[in-house]
Amino acid sequence: MAAENVKFKVSLVYLVPILVSLVFGLGCAWLLSPHQSQSPQQVFPDVSVVPFPEDIPAGPVANGLYIVALVAVGAALCFFMLKRNNLKLIKVVLTLVMSMATMLLSLIYLSTLFAYVSFHNDVLVIVLSVLLTIGCDLIIFKFSKYRSVVIICLGGALGVFFSFVIPLYSSIVILVFLSIYDIFAVYRGPMGKIAQSGLEQFPGLSYTFKELQMGLGDLVFYAVLIGTMYFGFSNSIFPAVMAIAGICIGAVITFFMLEKREIFPGLPFPIMLGLAFGLITSILI
Repeated sequence: MAAENVKFKVSLVYLVPILVSLVFGLGCAWLLSPHQSQSPQQVFPDVSVVPFPEDIPAGPVANGLYIVALVAVGAALCFFMLKRNNLKLIKVVLTLVMSMATMLLSLIYLSTLFAYVSFHNDVLVIVLSVLLTIGCDLIIFKFSKYRSVVIICLGGALGVFFSFVIPLYSSIVILVFLSIYDIFAVYRGPMGKIAQSGLEQFPGLSYTFKELQMGLGDLVFYAVLIGTMYFGFSNSIFPAVMAIAGICIGAVITFFMLEKREIFPGLPFPIMLGLAFGLITSILI
């Protein structure tokens, strides 16, 4: 997270976009919930997020290191392009990445939505997905007034999808590893330097709400957490709800840190408290 000025003051209003993203993510989780009895490979046979099986020794740890490595490489590439001041290349790459992500999510969630009404038409799903992708790209890269709304919803939808296709223990390990990496990335790695240069140079990878700037990655991994609680403990929605409470408390703590520092990692407090609240609730119910 980053504050746009040194006069940043803590206010619960800054929780609004986080809550909107998480509630939207819960709606996406509800859409996917009829498929819980099937493995992700059965539902989405062509989609693979982590390379190592959950049941092999150290499989979750290997998957956690793999995802952290991907995030680190992505951040390094963004910093490299920024350092070379190649803003045109940044826009091209971001347009491609955001288009692919939006198209994938549109295909998945529209297909699932149509399944509820026992209607499926591949051509219609593809056409609507293309239109949604074009519309989101125009809002993100052209009509920036509503950019934050699209990014907030995209973060919730993408995170929940990841939580559905990533096994439970791998997902938990990934969240813990990323929270630790986030501290390094902000204070010693490329993310802090990118934030200091201005996240607005990477349209689509962050949103601005009043004086607060937050990366899309923070929203995605918050949604991964609630999706993990939702799909991993399907006997009750309470672990997911309590995870949201933990994320919000952690976010408020982070806001207090932003009063003293211009930049502060957005993952550690929300993820750790969200995991603690969600896991404890799953044990008690």
